[in-house]
Amino acid sequence: MKKFNVVFCGTPDFSVPTLELLSTHPQINLKGVITMPDRPAGRGQKVQSPPVAEFAKSKKIPLYQTENINREEEFLTQLENEDIDFFVVLAFAQFLGSRVLNMPKLGCFNIHTSILPKYRGAAPIQYALLNGDKETGVSIQKMVKKMDAGDLIISDPLTIGEFETGGQLYTRLKFQAALSCNSLISKIDQGNLEYTAQDESSVSFAPTLKKEDGLLNFKESTFEKLQNQIRALDPWPGTYCFLNKKRLKVFEIEKFPGNIPAGELDLKHNAFVVGCKDCAIRLKFIQLEGKKAGDDKTLLNGLQNSKEILIINPEV
Repeated sequence: MKKFNVVFCGTPDFSVPTLELLSTHPQINLKGVITMPDRPAGRGQKVQSPPVAEFAKSKKIPLYQTENINREEEFLTQLENEDIDFFVVLAFAQFLGSRVLNMPKLGCFNIHTSILPKYRGAAPIQYALLNGDKETGVSIQKMVKKMDAGDLIISDPLTIGEFETGGQLYTRLKFQAALSCNSLISKIDQGNLEYTAQDESSVSFAPTLKKEDGLLNFKESTFEKLQNQIRALDPWPGTYCFLNKKRLKVFEIEKFPGNIPAGELDLKHNAFVVGCKDCAIRLKFIQLEGKKAGDDKTLLNGLQNSKEILIINPEV
């Protein structure tokens, strides 16, 4: 049985199932794992290792942590003497320079969570949901110096569930990524690598999301757009609006009978009802800054003695 010398590059927990596959695959000789350095994280800012580093250490896989692999002269020289067949790259958060891309005999293969050329960039899972797509998937492309632009080897589609959130889709795709990587190994073993150039006229991008992307704009959005935004940004960065000057996190909405002008708040029905662009909606499960998360009726009960006039998104 032929064995391949492989290096894996990845960082978050999303990368771990694929790394686990490579670490146990009978045809893979995993020569090393490259990941980002340890960083402070969480409320206590305790220094933590990336999930990929934790897995590599637990399995005693040679591990190298760096901010920029392209500048690690000594390590790259060492790798060049290892007779590497290919790299597998998944959520690495670094660009690979020419020296690294040209080092393995078969090249570097990047696993991306969209059907390329759709959604090149950092947040393809969330953009598929934001745009109300019914399908996404996993692509594997041979890396070039341009982001996510290499020739395709594998495109494995995956249907998106009607109510699926970003977190749920993330979990399904991270295991699909490992399955797709297994298909890649089979193709390499069979000498069956076929490359398809991406259609540059169909390229779209999925840039990094910011916390501000979670602001719900009821005046400008339809119910469907708001619903897609809530699904896509769950769990991070989450969606919110402002009740006067306080942040109100919104976890679940539903359509509500009647018509209310877009952006206006109606509390007459013992529910938190807001007008959006095409209908009235109930903010069903919410959390006001400084309060516990709960249904809208619980929040209204807590506000019943307030004489303050309540306004949704006063500055939007």
